[in-house]
Amino acid sequence: MSNKSSYEWRKQMMWGLLLIGFGTVVLLDRLGVYYADGLWHYAPLVLTVMGVNKMIGFPTAKDFTMGLWMVFASLWLFAVFEHLFGLTFSNGWPVPVIFCGVTMILEPFIERRLAPGTEPSNEK
Repeated sequence: MSNKSSYEWRKQMMWGLLLIGFGTVVLLDRLGVYYADGLWHYAPLVLTVMGVNKMIGFPTAKDFTMGLWMVFASLWLFAVFEHLFGLTFSNGWPVPVIFCGVTMILEPFIERRLAPGTEPSNEK
């Protein structure tokens, strides 16, 4: 199985499992078996799963940095919702701007490091 096809398979598997989990929780909540009010508070962490899935077996540096961005966004949203470190949407908005700059700087380095089948020109 090629790297690209295993990446697509894993992405489809992740979405299927997320939909099954989400549907099960909503069904149990609607039936009164399990009350999911407390779970929705942790919903941004689903982005963490999606981001990690995007970073594992990544076909390109762009996919890797997108996964890194998704993990960061989920953790930032969780921190804002929980008011960790005193963060709110009104005072915490510069943090994603800073991280956007960091990913713009990191992407060329990641691309050079992860280029498939190429060697750096200074190594023999």
